[in-house]
Amino acid sequence: MDTAAFLITVDTEGDNLWARPRTVTTRNAEYLPRFQSLCEKYGLKPTYLTNWEMARSDVFQSFGRDVLARGVGEIGMHLHAWNSPPIVALTGDDDRYAPYLIEYPPEQLRQKVRVMTQTLEETFGVKMLSHRAGRWSFNETYAGALMENGYRIDCSVTPHVSWKFCKGAPAGRGGTDYSHFPESAYFLDLSDISRPGASPLLELPVTILGTRRYPRVVETVRKSLSGSFYGTIAMRRLFPDHQWLMPNGSNRAQMLQIVESARRQQRPYIEMAIHSSELMPGGSPRFPTSETIDRLYDDLEALFASATRHFRGRTLSEYYHHQTCGNAAELARGGSARG
Repeated sequence: MDTAAFLITVDTEGDNLWARPRTVTTRNAEYLPRFQSLCEKYGLKPTYLTNWEMARSDVFQSFGRDVLARGVGEIGMHLHAWNSPPIVALTGDDDRYAPYLIEYPPEQLRQKVRVMTQTLEETFGVKMLSHRAGRWSFNETYAGALMENGYRIDCSVTPHVSWKFCKGAPAGRGGTDYSHFPESAYFLDLSDISRPGASPLLELPVTILGTRRYPRVVETVRKSLSGSFYGTIAMRRLFPDHQWLMPNGSNRAQMLQIVESARRQQRPYIEMAIHSSELMPGGSPRFPTSETIDRLYDDLEALFASATRHFRGRTLSEYYHHQTCGNAAELARGGSARG
């Protein structure tokens, strides 16, 4: 079997957007070279999924062009609807509510995708092929807009995870429920993005594995609280039912377990996700200080050292081309398995 792939995706966006800033800054672009150097040490090739403010950052533009020129990474698209042009107010305070792109009228959705795509392609001089939705919100209309603009890879799906309790517009229905989406790669059905289909748009879900089942009493409590936002959050923290391949400052052991599980299961890829702002002290709630950033890099070093024993670094588009031009059956292996 050909060496499986280690895909690194970076949501490349402004500083500490969790705080809902009125003015978005992009200082975290200055901290990306350290991360890129660590990736290159292990032969890994990040895909920087880039949103509006980072696309306009001189520092990130210089960084991204160097990455592309040296062939050590990829620039893709990431879209935060509330501050990505054309700007059309959806709520009384879009900066506060951060509405999902899927909550906008279809034509506005398409316009935002088109403008963001053109901006990135003109800035970096390459075709945009890879994408992740802002705030993980995705639907069939959105998938169609990606197709219209020539995308070939999406990585918005978070199997086992529902975002329906995370509000965008106050009157909206929340984010996308991925609870029963596939865990592995599949070509999307454009009429139902939860299932494999015949489109050329490849879905590469983030690596999120289910954990062990808990005693019946825990499952009963979990079910009773499933209609409550705060109850759901509390149960996820106390009794998680899935594990992300995403560093959070306290999950090194869990990430190494995911790598080992993926190796044993002979998965064709693993996909890590991180935000660019999490690489800067104070750029996110999880990593507020230089010391926490140093511990993050210790975790990343351990993860990369373990993963590269069995998985080879590729960008998202390299994975797509390798699999579709080589062994398509390998890509589809496990693709119809439900989360």
